[in-house]
Amino acid sequence: MSDNLQAHIRGDVLAHVSGNLRRLRQAAGLSQAALAQASGISRRMIVAVEGGDANISLSSLDKLAAAMGVRFVDLVRDPACAPSAEINEVAWRGAEADSTAILLGTAPATTEAQMWFWSLGPGERYAAEPDPAGWHEMLFVTEGTLRLELSGAAKELPAGSFTIYATDQAYAYANAGTLPVRFVRNVIS
Repeated sequence: MSDNLQAHIRGDVLAHVSGNLRRLRQAAGLSQAALAQASGISRRMIVAVEGGDANISLSSLDKLAAAMGVRFVDLVRDPACAPSAEINEVAWRGAEADSTAILLGTAPATTEAQMWFWSLGPGERYAAEPDPAGWHEMLFVTEGTLRLELSGAAKELPAGSFTIYATDQAYAYANAGTLPVRFVRNVIS
């Protein structure tokens, strides 16, 4: 994992799940037993998660969120942070210290999600027309420094960084450096 990405991580998602689950369950007017029945997750597991004593799977978190009528990200998001597209939280840890999954961000989707791998040579620029309202992009730079231009304002994204933005505005990707820039691009419509 790059130092830039590691610096973005505020904490372990499991630290937020406990309080978020309890708060959202109560807001939904559900007892632990009612949530267990609605989600198919045992009451014992729900008690353990709310107590901060269990490591729950991502698919089980998704079932709990669906049963409460909330999004997965509502369970994992740091409640102290204002809602935004950026999450920056560890959502899974493996047995090895280098094994983690970081939920970088989220954007609403109604039609389709696409994943692209882009490469721009030195001096290359790609200009895009604005997309319909509601479309978003998520970029993660894997190599070099990407210059992202949004409605005329430029933002430099070095390797290991990411951004999420609406594409209902003029935007462009550029490589002002002397080495190739590579990045993952997710389009959500």
